[in-house]
Amino acid sequence: MIKNIIFDFDGVLVDSETIILKAFIKYMQESEIKTNEKEFANLVGKPTVEVIDILSEKYFPKDKKKFSDNIMNIASNIYKKELKKVVGVEEFLEKSKHNLYIGSNSMKNRIIDGLERVGLEKYFNQTHIYSLDIVDNPKPHPDIYLKAVSDNNLIIDETIIIEDSVVGVNAGKNAKVKVIGLTAGSHWHKNRDEKELINAGAIASANNYNKIKQIIESL
Repeated sequence: MIKNIIFDFDGVLVDSETIILKAFIKYMQESEIKTNEKEFANLVGKPTVEVIDILSEKYFPKDKKKFSDNIMNIASNIYKKELKKVVGVEEFLEKSKHNLYIGSNSMKNRIIDGLERVGLEKYFNQTHIYSLDIVDNPKPHPDIYLKAVSDNNLIIDETIIIEDSVVGVNAGKNAKVKVIGLTAGSHWHKNRDEKELINAGAIASANNYNKIKQIIESL
């Protein structure tokens, strides 16, 4: 029986993965540089600072700081105005009897702010939030999930991780914890194949929280 759920944050609790994409596309359009969504999809799940570093190295190697500052400013404005919870997540959390945790490649203060913006903060004790700034290595390294398991004495067989990216699935797999893939975020458009999460090692995948509930109940 599953007693503990560790949620990724971006794309699992809040529908935020497209925000950096929007900021990136806006900046690239203003700079008259062509790119495509597929290129960005391959970066989903990585820390924002790493994504920006990769893109700046490719497109603006001589002016990384300006690129980074502009992208972060644009993304911050979009985040404040457009951040929404993933469809169905609040009903799932409201009915859940599990111990709830977060394991994310985001910084802890950003996670807390995001939870408050969409009204999900009441479901998570802040001591149960594990983030990039409290471990040595980001996903796909297992550090974030291993710390959550260790700090709370979680039994692996009673724990499940919910992830929306290959990077996150790999982190969960590296921590020896079962992972369910979730494709409910808007970055999972119709042309993306959810099998990429299964191929990465997720035990199952679902495109909504009702299916997540069914999968967890079957374990």
